[in-house]
Amino acid sequence: MNPSMDLEALTKRAMAVRERLGDLERARAGRPWTKEEVMQGFVGDVGDLMKLVMARSGLRSIEEVDRKLAHELSDCLWSVLVLAQLYGIDLQKEFLATMTQIETSVAAKLSAHTAALSTSHQPRP
Repeated sequence: MNPSMDLEALTKRAMAVRERLGDLERARAGRPWTKEEVMQGFVGDVGDLMKLVMARSGLRSIEEVDRKLAHELSDCLWSVLVLAQLYGIDLQKEFLATMTQIETSVAAKLSAHTAALSTSHQPRP
C-alpha cells in the first residue's frame, strides 16, 4: 500500500475492509453491522484510545504503548472514514469547510482578546 494515499483512496480501502467485516458478521450473526453498531464500535475504540493516551502520558501502564496508540488511532480513522461513507458525507469537503470555520472563529476571538488586552493596559488619566 502506498503510504501517501489520499483521503479518497483511504476511504476506498476502509470500505473494502468494511465489506470483508460485513461478510464475517453475516457468517457469524446472519447480517452485517448497522450504522449504529459501527458507531458503537467506534465509541469503544475511542475509549481504548483514551486509555492509551493516558498511558503515553504516564498515567497508566500499558506495554508497547506507542505501537498500540498508532493502531488505535488507525482504528478510529477507519471508523470515521466508514461512518462518513455510510452517511453520505463528503468528508474532504466538510473537513475543509470546518477548518475554515474554526480558523475564522479563532482569528475573531484572538482579535477581540488582543483588543481587550490593549484597552485594559492603557494608562488611566
